[in-house]
Amino acid sequence: MNDDRENPHTLDPADWEAFRATGHRMLDDMIDFLRDVRERPTWQPMPDAAKAMLRASMPEGPTPLDAIYEDFRAAILPFTSGNIHPAFFGWVAGSGTPTGMLAELLAAGMNPNLGGREHAAIYVERQIIAWCRSLFGFPEHASGLLVTGTSVANLIAVVTARTARLGASVRASGLRDAPQLTAYAARSAHSCVTKAMEISGLGAAALRLIPLDASRRMDLGALAQAIAEDRRAGATPFLVVGTAGTVDTGAIDDLAGLASLAAAEELWFHVDGAFGALAMMSPELAPRLQGIERADSIAFDFHKWAHAPYDAGCILVRDGAQQRAAFAVEPPYLARFDRGAAAGAPWFSDYGPDLSRGFRALKVWFTWREHGTAGLGAAMLENCRQAEALARAVDEAGDLERLAPVSLNIVCFRYRRAGMTDEALNQLNKELVVDTQESGIAVPSTTVIDGRLAIRVNLTNHRTTMADLHRLLAFVRARGAELAS
Repeated sequence: MNDDRENPHTLDPADWEAFRATGHRMLDDMIDFLRDVRERPTWQPMPDAAKAMLRASMPEGPTPLDAIYEDFRAAILPFTSGNIHPAFFGWVAGSGTPTGMLAELLAAGMNPNLGGREHAAIYVERQIIAWCRSLFGFPEHASGLLVTGTSVANLIAVVTARTARLGASVRASGLRDAPQLTAYAARSAHSCVTKAMEISGLGAAALRLIPLDASRRMDLGALAQAIAEDRRAGATPFLVVGTAGTVDTGAIDDLAGLASLAAAEELWFHVDGAFGALAMMSPELAPRLQGIERADSIAFDFHKWAHAPYDAGCILVRDGAQQRAAFAVEPPYLARFDRGAAAGAPWFSDYGPDLSRGFRALKVWFTWREHGTAGLGAAMLENCRQAEALARAVDEAGDLERLAPVSLNIVCFRYRRAGMTDEALNQLNKELVVDTQESGIAVPSTTVIDGRLAIRVNLTNHRTTMADLHRLLAFVRARGAELAS
Protein backbone atom coordinates (compact mmCIF):
# COMPACT_ATOMS: atom_id res chain seq x y z
CA MET A 1 0.00 0.00 0.00
CA ASN A 2 1.31 3.44 -0.95
CA ASP A 3 1.07 5.58 2.20
CA ASP A 4 1.64 8.75 0.17
CA ARG A 5 -1.36 8.38 -2.09
CA GLU A 6 -4.05 11.07 -1.99
CA ASN A 7 -7.02 10.47 0.30
CA PRO A 8 -9.90 9.71 -2.07
CA HIS A 9 -12.38 11.13 0.47
CA THR A 10 -10.73 14.49 1.08
CA LEU A 11 -13.09 17.46 1.34
CA ASP A 12 -10.68 19.84 -0.41
CA PRO A 13 -11.74 21.11 -3.87
CA ALA A 14 -10.85 18.94 -6.85
CA ASP A 15 -9.96 22.06 -8.83
CA TRP A 16 -8.25 24.68 -6.70
CA GLU A 17 -8.22 27.31 -9.46
CA ALA A 18 -11.96 27.00 -10.06
CA PHE A 19 -12.44 27.28 -6.31
CA ARG A 20 -10.23 30.37 -6.24
CA ALA A 21 -12.32 32.02 -8.96
CA THR A 22 -15.56 31.39 -7.06
CA GLY A 23 -13.96 32.63 -3.85
CA HIS A 24 -12.87 35.87 -5.51
CA ARG A 25 -16.39 36.33 -6.84
CA MET A 26 -17.81 35.86 -3.34
CA LEU A 27 -15.39 38.42 -1.91
CA ASP A 28 -16.12 40.94 -4.65
CA ASP A 29 -19.86 40.49 -4.17
CA MET A 30 -19.63 41.02 -0.42
CA ILE A 31 -17.49 44.13 -0.79
CA ASP A 32 -20.12 45.49 -3.19
CA PHE A 33 -22.81 44.49 -0.71
CA LEU A 34 -21.23 46.67 1.97
CA ARG A 35 -20.33 49.52 -0.36
CA ASP A 36 -23.84 49.77 -1.77
CA VAL A 37 -25.74 49.29 1.48
CA ARG A 38 -27.67 52.58 1.09
CA GLU A 39 -29.12 51.45 -2.22
CA ARG A 40 -31.16 48.71 -0.54
CA PRO A 41 -34.13 48.81 1.85
CA THR A 42 -33.15 48.75 5.50
CA TRP A 43 -35.17 45.53 5.88
CA GLN A 44 -37.58 43.56 3.74
CA PRO A 45 -39.79 40.55 4.47
CA MET A 46 -38.52 37.18 3.34
CA PRO A 47 -40.72 35.77 0.54
CA ASP A 48 -42.31 32.34 0.75
CA ALA A 49 -40.17 31.03 -2.12
CA ALA A 50 -36.99 31.78 -0.25
CA LYS A 51 -38.32 30.16 2.91
CA ALA A 52 -39.36 27.10 0.92
CA MET A 53 -35.87 26.70 -0.51
CA LEU A 54 -34.49 26.72 3.03
CA ARG A 55 -36.90 23.96 4.04
CA ALA A 56 -35.49 21.52 1.48
CA SER A 57 -34.68 18.04 2.75
CA MET A 58 -31.21 16.98 3.87
CA PRO A 59 -28.75 16.66 0.95
CA GLU A 60 -27.52 13.11 0.38
CA GLY A 61 -25.22 13.81 -2.55
CA PRO A 62 -22.88 16.67 -3.45
CA THR A 63 -23.92 20.03 -4.89
CA PRO A 64 -21.55 22.18 -6.98
CA LEU A 65 -20.22 25.17 -5.09
CA ASP A 66 -21.40 27.64 -7.73
CA ALA A 67 -24.95 26.32 -7.42
CA ILE A 68 -24.87 26.64 -3.63
CA TYR A 69 -23.62 30.19 -3.96
CA GLU A 70 -26.42 31.11 -6.34
CA ASP A 71 -28.94 29.83 -3.81
CA PHE A 72 -27.26 32.00 -1.18
CA ARG A 73 -27.49 35.06 -3.40
CA ALA A 74 -31.14 34.43 -4.21
CA ALA A 75 -32.63 33.29 -0.91
CA ILE A 76 -30.34 34.49 1.88
CA LEU A 77 -28.27 37.57 1.09
CA PRO A 78 -31.13 39.97 0.25
CA PHE A 79 -33.06 39.23 3.42
CA THR A 80 -30.68 40.23 6.19
CA SER A 81 -31.66 41.51 9.63
CA GLY A 82 -30.72 45.00 8.43
CA ASN A 83 -28.26 45.98 11.13
CA ILE A 84 -25.49 46.96 8.72
CA HIS A 85 -27.80 49.56 7.15
CA PRO A 86 -27.40 53.16 8.35
CA ALA A 87 -31.15 53.42 9.01
CA PHE A 88 -31.28 50.41 11.31
CA PHE A 89 -32.29 51.92 14.64
CA GLY A 90 -33.84 48.88 16.28
CA TRP A 91 -32.35 46.49 18.77
CA VAL A 92 -28.81 47.29 19.96
CA ALA A 93 -26.83 45.76 17.12
CA GLY A 94 -23.47 46.75 15.71
CA SER A 95 -22.94 47.38 12.02
CA GLY A 96 -19.61 45.65 11.50
CA THR A 97 -16.83 46.89 9.21
CA PRO A 98 -15.41 45.72 5.89
CA THR A 99 -12.10 44.94 7.58
CA GLY A 100 -13.88 42.88 10.22
CA MET A 101 -15.41 40.82 7.44
CA LEU A 102 -11.96 40.11 6.01
CA ALA A 103 -10.66 39.20 9.46
CA GLU A 104 -13.42 36.59 9.75
CA LEU A 105 -12.22 35.08 6.48
CA LEU A 106 -8.66 34.89 7.79
CA ALA A 107 -9.77 33.38 11.10
CA ALA A 108 -11.90 30.76 9.35
CA GLY A 109 -8.99 29.85 7.09
CA MET A 110 -6.74 29.27 10.09
CA ASN A 111 -9.57 27.50 11.94
CA PRO A 112 -7.85 27.33 15.35
CA ASN A 113 -9.43 26.19 18.61
CA LEU A 114 -8.80 28.77 21.32
CA GLY A 115 -9.64 26.50 24.21
CA GLY A 116 -5.93 26.47 24.90
CA ARG A 117 -2.54 25.12 23.86
CA GLU A 118 0.43 26.99 22.38
CA HIS A 119 -0.31 28.89 19.17
CA ALA A 120 -0.50 32.46 17.89
CA ALA A 121 -4.27 32.87 18.14
CA ILE A 122 -4.06 32.45 21.92
CA TYR A 123 -1.67 35.36 22.13
CA VAL A 124 -3.98 37.55 20.05
CA GLU A 125 -6.82 36.99 22.52
CA ARG A 126 -4.47 37.62 25.43
CA GLN A 127 -3.52 40.92 23.85
CA ILE A 128 -7.18 41.92 23.51
CA ILE A 129 -7.74 41.12 27.19
CA ALA A 130 -4.66 43.17 28.11
CA TRP A 131 -6.04 46.13 26.14
CA CYS A 132 -9.33 45.74 28.02
CA ARG A 133 -7.54 45.75 31.35
CA SER A 134 -5.88 49.01 30.33
CA LEU A 135 -9.15 50.54 29.08
CA PHE A 136 -11.00 49.87 32.34
CA GLY A 137 -8.09 50.38 34.74
CA PHE A 138 -8.05 46.76 35.90
CA PRO A 139 -4.94 45.22 37.51
CA GLU A 140 -2.46 42.93 35.76
CA HIS A 141 -3.84 39.87 37.54
CA ALA A 142 -7.31 40.45 36.08
CA SER A 143 -8.53 37.77 33.68
CA GLY A 144 -10.82 37.85 30.69
CA LEU A 145 -12.43 35.77 28.01
CA LEU A 146 -14.03 36.41 24.64
CA VAL A 147 -17.46 34.77 24.44
CA THR A 148 -20.52 34.82 22.18
CA GLY A 149 -21.96 37.89 23.86
CA THR A 150 -22.87 39.63 27.08
CA SER A 151 -25.55 37.05 27.91
CA VAL A 152 -22.83 34.42 28.38
CA ALA A 153 -20.48 36.98 29.94
CA ASN A 154 -23.11 37.81 32.57
CA LEU A 155 -23.59 34.10 33.26
CA ILE A 156 -19.85 33.67 33.81
CA ALA A 157 -19.88 36.64 36.18
CA VAL A 158 -22.78 35.23 38.22
CA VAL A 159 -21.13 31.79 38.47
CA THR A 160 -17.80 33.36 39.44
CA ALA A 161 -19.43 35.55 42.09
CA ARG A 162 -21.41 32.57 43.43
CA THR A 163 -18.26 30.44 43.66
CA ALA A 164 -16.30 33.26 45.27
CA ARG A 165 -18.95 33.55 48.00
CA LEU A 166 -19.54 29.84 48.63
CA GLY A 167 -16.08 28.47 47.84
CA ALA A 168 -14.90 26.15 45.09
CA SER A 169 -16.52 23.17 46.85
CA VAL A 170 -19.90 24.32 45.49
CA ARG A 171 -18.81 22.95 42.13
CA ALA A 172 -18.95 19.44 43.54
CA SER A 173 -21.60 19.72 46.25
CA GLY A 174 -24.04 22.04 44.52
CA LEU A 175 -26.42 24.38 46.30
CA ARG A 176 -28.38 21.89 48.42
CA ASP A 177 -26.71 22.90 51.69
CA ALA A 178 -25.79 26.44 50.67
CA PRO A 179 -27.28 29.55 52.27
CA GLN A 180 -29.96 31.43 50.34
CA LEU A 181 -27.98 33.78 48.13
CA THR A 182 -29.65 36.95 46.86
CA ALA A 183 -28.63 39.28 44.05
CA TYR A 184 -29.78 42.76 43.06
CA ALA A 185 -30.32 44.59 39.76
CA ALA A 186 -32.53 47.40 38.52
CA ARG A 187 -35.94 46.65 37.07
CA SER A 188 -34.50 47.84 33.76
CA ALA A 189 -31.72 45.23 33.81
CA HIS A 190 -31.49 42.95 30.80
CA SER A 191 -33.40 39.67 31.00
CA CYS A 192 -30.17 37.73 30.52
CA VAL A 193 -29.27 38.58 34.14
CA THR A 194 -32.39 36.70 35.22
CA LYS A 195 -31.44 33.83 32.91
CA ALA A 196 -27.98 33.74 34.49
CA MET A 197 -29.53 33.36 37.93
CA GLU A 198 -31.71 30.53 36.63
CA ILE A 199 -28.92 28.67 34.84
CA SER A 200 -26.53 29.03 37.78
CA GLY A 201 -29.03 27.21 40.01
CA LEU A 202 -29.77 30.21 42.20
CA GLY A 203 -33.18 30.83 40.67
CA ALA A 204 -34.90 33.90 39.30
CA ALA A 205 -36.64 34.48 42.64
CA ALA A 206 -33.26 35.16 44.24
CA LEU A 207 -32.80 38.22 42.00
CA ARG A 208 -34.30 41.34 43.57
CA LEU A 209 -35.36 43.85 40.93
CA ILE A 210 -34.91 47.33 42.38
CA PRO A 211 -37.10 50.34 41.45
CA LEU A 212 -35.77 53.16 39.28
CA ASP A 213 -35.22 56.79 40.15
CA ALA A 214 -36.37 59.75 38.05
CA SER A 215 -33.39 59.27 35.71
CA ARG A 216 -34.34 55.61 35.17
CA ARG A 217 -31.32 54.43 37.16
CA MET A 218 -31.33 51.95 40.02
CA ASP A 219 -32.59 53.65 43.18
CA LEU A 220 -29.71 53.34 45.65
CA GLY A 221 -31.91 53.92 48.67
CA ALA A 222 -34.28 51.16 47.61
CA LEU A 223 -31.28 48.89 46.99
CA ALA A 224 -29.88 49.47 50.47
CA GLN A 225 -33.31 48.77 51.96
CA ALA A 226 -33.70 45.52 49.99
CA ILE A 227 -30.29 44.29 51.14
CA ALA A 228 -31.09 45.09 54.76
CA GLU A 229 -34.45 43.31 54.53
CA ASP A 230 -32.84 40.19 53.09
CA ARG A 231 -30.21 40.10 55.81
CA ARG A 232 -32.91 40.38 58.49
CA ALA A 233 -34.75 37.51 56.82
CA GLY A 234 -31.65 35.30 57.02
CA ALA A 235 -30.62 35.48 53.37
CA THR A 236 -27.05 36.07 52.18
CA PRO A 237 -26.72 38.97 49.72
CA PHE A 238 -23.77 38.33 47.42
CA LEU A 239 -24.09 40.26 44.14
CA VAL A 240 -25.22 43.61 42.78
CA VAL A 241 -25.46 44.14 39.03
CA GLY A 242 -25.20 47.66 37.67
CA THR A 243 -26.03 48.52 34.09
CA ALA A 244 -23.96 50.76 31.83
CA GLY A 245 -26.52 51.54 29.16
CA THR A 246 -29.92 49.94 29.69
CA VAL A 247 -31.34 48.29 26.62
CA ASP A 248 -34.59 50.26 26.70
CA THR A 249 -33.41 53.86 27.23
CA GLY A 250 -29.60 53.75 27.50
CA ALA A 251 -29.63 54.87 31.13
CA ILE A 252 -26.44 54.36 33.17
CA ASP A 253 -26.77 53.35 36.79
CA ASP A 254 -24.84 55.34 39.41
CA LEU A 255 -21.83 53.05 39.13
CA ALA A 256 -19.73 54.94 41.65
CA GLY A 257 -22.56 54.81 44.18
CA LEU A 258 -23.11 51.11 43.52
CA ALA A 259 -19.39 50.42 43.91
CA SER A 260 -19.32 52.10 47.32
CA LEU A 261 -22.47 50.37 48.51
CA ALA A 262 -21.23 46.99 47.28
CA ALA A 263 -17.92 47.48 49.07
CA ALA A 264 -19.64 48.47 52.31
CA GLU A 265 -21.97 45.44 52.09
CA GLU A 266 -19.17 43.09 50.92
CA LEU A 267 -21.02 42.23 47.70
CA TRP A 268 -19.59 41.32 44.33
CA PHE A 269 -20.08 44.33 42.04
CA HIS A 270 -20.73 43.38 38.42
CA VAL A 271 -21.44 45.76 35.54
CA ASP A 272 -23.52 44.69 32.57
CA GLY A 273 -22.11 47.07 29.99
CA ALA A 274 -23.24 45.24 26.87
CA PHE A 275 -22.89 48.31 24.67
CA GLY A 276 -22.33 51.20 27.06
CA ALA A 277 -19.14 50.04 28.75
CA LEU A 278 -17.03 50.62 25.66
CA ALA A 279 -17.97 54.30 25.78
CA MET A 280 -14.80 54.38 27.89
CA MET A 281 -13.07 54.73 24.50
CA SER A 282 -14.43 58.28 24.22
CA PRO A 283 -12.86 60.87 26.55
CA GLU A 284 -16.10 62.86 26.35
CA LEU A 285 -18.31 59.90 27.30
CA ALA A 286 -16.06 58.09 29.78
CA PRO A 287 -16.95 60.37 32.74
CA ARG A 288 -20.54 59.08 32.55
CA LEU A 289 -19.16 55.64 33.50
CA GLN A 290 -17.34 56.79 36.63
CA GLY A 291 -17.11 53.87 39.03
CA ILE A 292 -16.89 51.12 36.41
CA GLU A 293 -13.18 50.83 37.14
CA ARG A 294 -14.10 49.63 40.66
CA ALA A 295 -16.19 46.68 39.43
CA ASP A 296 -15.29 43.11 40.29
CA SER A 297 -16.35 42.10 36.78
CA ILE A 298 -17.56 43.75 33.57
CA ALA A 299 -19.47 42.21 30.65
CA PHE A 300 -19.58 43.91 27.25
CA ASP A 301 -19.79 43.29 23.52
CA PHE A 302 -17.34 44.21 20.81
CA HIS A 303 -20.02 43.39 18.23
CA LYS A 304 -22.18 46.32 19.28
CA TRP A 305 -20.59 49.74 19.60
CA ALA A 306 -17.08 48.57 18.65
CA HIS A 307 -18.43 47.18 15.36
CA ALA A 308 -16.64 43.85 15.24
CA PRO A 309 -18.74 41.34 13.24
CA TYR A 310 -20.94 39.02 15.26
CA ASP A 311 -20.21 37.44 17.58
CA ALA A 312 -17.68 38.89 20.01
CA GLY A 313 -18.56 39.46 23.66
CA CYS A 314 -16.18 39.74 26.59
CA ILE A 315 -16.05 39.11 30.33
CA LEU A 316 -13.38 40.83 32.42
CA VAL A 317 -12.80 39.76 36.05
CA ARG A 318 -10.70 41.79 38.47
CA ASP A 319 -9.30 38.76 40.32
CA GLY A 320 -8.34 36.17 37.73
CA ALA A 321 -7.84 33.52 40.39
CA GLN A 322 -11.52 33.71 41.30
CA GLN A 323 -12.63 33.20 37.71
CA ARG A 324 -10.27 30.26 37.33
CA ALA A 325 -11.52 28.71 40.58
CA ALA A 326 -15.04 28.76 39.16
CA PHE A 327 -14.25 26.93 35.91
CA ALA A 328 -10.82 25.29 35.71
CA VAL A 329 -10.58 21.54 35.14
CA GLU A 330 -7.67 19.45 33.86
CA PRO A 331 -8.52 15.88 32.88
CA PRO A 332 -5.70 13.63 31.61
CA TYR A 333 -6.57 14.23 27.98
CA LEU A 334 -6.12 17.98 28.50
CA ALA A 335 -2.79 17.79 30.28
CA ARG A 336 -0.61 20.91 30.03
CA PHE A 337 3.09 20.58 29.28
CA ASP A 338 5.95 23.03 29.67
CA ARG A 339 6.95 22.57 26.02
CA GLY A 340 5.35 21.59 22.73
CA ALA A 341 1.83 22.08 21.40
CA ALA A 342 0.24 21.38 24.82
CA ALA A 343 2.07 24.25 26.51
CA GLY A 344 0.68 27.76 26.87
CA ALA A 345 -0.92 27.45 30.32
CA PRO A 346 -3.19 28.80 31.64
CA TRP A 347 -5.68 27.86 28.95
CA PHE A 348 -8.76 29.91 28.17
CA SER A 349 -10.93 26.86 28.83
CA ASP A 350 -10.03 27.33 32.51
CA TYR A 351 -12.00 30.59 32.63
CA GLY A 352 -15.38 29.64 31.18
CA PRO A 353 -17.61 26.74 30.12
CA ASP A 354 -16.25 26.29 26.58
CA LEU A 355 -13.37 24.11 25.48
CA SER A 356 -14.12 24.58 21.77
CA ARG A 357 -13.69 28.29 21.07
CA GLY A 358 -13.38 30.13 17.77
CA PHE A 359 -10.90 32.83 16.84
CA ARG A 360 -13.19 35.76 17.76
CA ALA A 361 -10.21 37.80 18.85
CA LEU A 362 -8.85 38.31 15.32
CA LYS A 363 -11.74 40.49 14.08
CA VAL A 364 -11.54 42.52 17.30
CA TRP A 365 -7.77 42.84 16.89
CA PHE A 366 -8.08 44.04 13.28
CA THR A 367 -10.91 46.46 14.07
CA TRP A 368 -9.26 47.97 17.15
CA ARG A 369 -5.90 48.34 15.42
CA GLU A 370 -7.37 49.80 12.22
CA HIS A 371 -9.38 52.52 13.95
CA GLY A 372 -7.72 52.81 17.32
CA THR A 373 -9.45 53.63 20.56
CA ALA A 374 -9.76 57.23 19.38
CA GLY A 375 -11.53 56.33 16.13
CA LEU A 376 -13.99 53.95 17.75
CA GLY A 377 -14.67 56.42 20.54
CA ALA A 378 -15.30 59.21 18.05
CA ALA A 379 -17.91 57.08 16.26
CA MET A 380 -19.66 56.44 19.58
CA LEU A 381 -19.65 60.14 20.44
CA GLU A 382 -21.16 60.98 17.05
CA ASN A 383 -24.03 58.56 17.72
CA CYS A 384 -24.67 60.29 21.05
CA ARG A 385 -24.69 63.70 19.38
CA GLN A 386 -27.15 62.36 16.81
CA ALA A 387 -29.37 61.11 19.64
CA GLU A 388 -29.33 64.54 21.28
CA ALA A 389 -30.25 66.20 17.98
CA LEU A 390 -33.06 63.70 17.39
CA ALA A 391 -34.39 64.34 20.91
CA ARG A 392 -34.48 68.09 20.19
CA ALA A 393 -36.37 67.48 16.95
CA VAL A 394 -38.90 65.32 18.80
CA ASP A 395 -39.33 67.93 21.52
CA GLU A 396 -39.96 70.64 18.91
CA ALA A 397 -42.62 68.62 17.06
CA GLY A 398 -46.15 69.12 18.31
CA ASP A 399 -47.26 65.64 17.22
CA LEU A 400 -44.40 63.76 18.89
CA GLU A 401 -43.69 63.13 22.57
CA ARG A 402 -40.41 62.04 24.12
CA LEU A 403 -40.92 59.41 26.83
CA ALA A 404 -37.50 59.13 28.52
CA PRO A 405 -34.31 61.12 29.12
CA VAL A 406 -31.47 60.63 26.63
CA SER A 407 -28.50 59.27 28.56
CA LEU A 408 -26.37 58.01 25.67
CA ASN A 409 -27.56 56.98 22.24
CA ILE A 410 -31.20 55.90 22.59
CA VAL A 411 -34.25 58.08 22.03
CA CYS A 412 -37.72 56.87 23.04
CA PHE A 413 -40.73 58.76 21.78
CA ARG A 414 -44.21 58.27 20.36
CA TYR A 415 -46.56 59.80 17.87
CA ARG A 416 -49.52 61.41 19.63
CA ARG A 417 -52.88 62.89 18.74
CA ALA A 418 -54.94 64.95 21.17
CA GLY A 419 -57.90 63.10 22.63
CA MET A 420 -56.52 59.60 22.12
CA THR A 421 -56.12 57.35 25.16
CA ASP A 422 -52.80 55.73 26.04
CA GLU A 423 -54.25 52.39 24.99
CA ALA A 424 -55.18 53.74 21.58
CA LEU A 425 -51.83 55.47 21.22
CA ASN A 426 -50.04 52.25 22.13
CA GLN A 427 -51.81 50.39 19.33
CA LEU A 428 -51.23 53.23 16.87
CA ASN A 429 -47.52 53.44 17.59
CA LYS A 430 -47.15 49.66 17.39
CA GLU A 431 -48.66 49.70 13.89
CA LEU A 432 -46.53 52.70 13.03
CA VAL A 433 -43.31 50.89 13.91
CA VAL A 434 -44.25 47.84 11.83
CA ASP A 435 -45.24 50.05 8.90
CA THR A 436 -41.91 51.87 9.14
CA GLN A 437 -40.01 48.59 9.11
CA GLU A 438 -41.96 47.20 6.16
CA SER A 439 -41.50 50.43 4.20
CA GLY A 440 -37.76 49.76 4.09
CA ILE A 441 -37.04 53.36 5.10
CA ALA A 442 -35.85 52.52 8.61
CA VAL A 443 -36.03 49.91 11.35
CA PRO A 444 -36.90 51.28 14.79
CA SER A 445 -38.03 48.97 17.60
CA THR A 446 -40.36 49.35 20.56
CA THR A 447 -40.23 49.34 24.32
CA VAL A 448 -42.74 50.17 27.05
CA ILE A 449 -42.09 53.04 29.45
CA ASP A 450 -44.52 53.56 32.31
CA GLY A 451 -47.21 51.72 30.40
CA ARG A 452 -46.72 53.74 27.20
CA LEU A 453 -45.43 52.03 24.07
CA ALA A 454 -42.43 53.91 22.71
CA ILE A 455 -40.82 54.08 19.30
CA ARG A 456 -37.26 53.25 20.25
CA VAL A 457 -34.42 54.65 18.15
CA ASN A 458 -31.05 53.16 19.01
CA LEU A 459 -27.93 54.62 17.39
CA THR A 460 -25.04 52.16 17.25
CA ASN A 461 -24.20 52.48 13.55
CA HIS A 462 -21.12 54.28 12.27
CA ARG A 463 -22.82 54.79 8.88
CA THR A 464 -25.83 56.76 10.20
CA THR A 465 -26.27 60.42 9.28
CA MET A 466 -28.77 63.02 10.43
CA ALA A 467 -30.43 62.71 7.01
CA ASP A 468 -31.35 59.12 7.91
CA LEU A 469 -33.00 60.34 11.11
CA HIS A 470 -34.86 63.13 9.35
CA ARG A 471 -36.30 60.60 6.86
CA LEU A 472 -37.43 58.45 9.79
CA LEU A 473 -39.21 61.33 11.50
CA ALA A 474 -40.83 62.46 8.27
CA PHE A 475 -42.26 58.99 7.65
CA VAL A 476 -43.40 58.56 11.25
CA ARG A 477 -45.23 61.88 11.27
CA ALA A 478 -46.86 61.40 7.87
CA ARG A 479 -47.89 57.80 8.46
CA GLY A 480 -48.93 58.58 12.03
CA ALA A 481 -51.31 61.27 10.77
CA GLU A 482 -52.82 58.75 8.31
CA LEU A 483 -53.32 56.11 10.99
CA ALA A 484 -54.80 58.58 13.47
CA SER A 485 -57.30 60.08 11.00
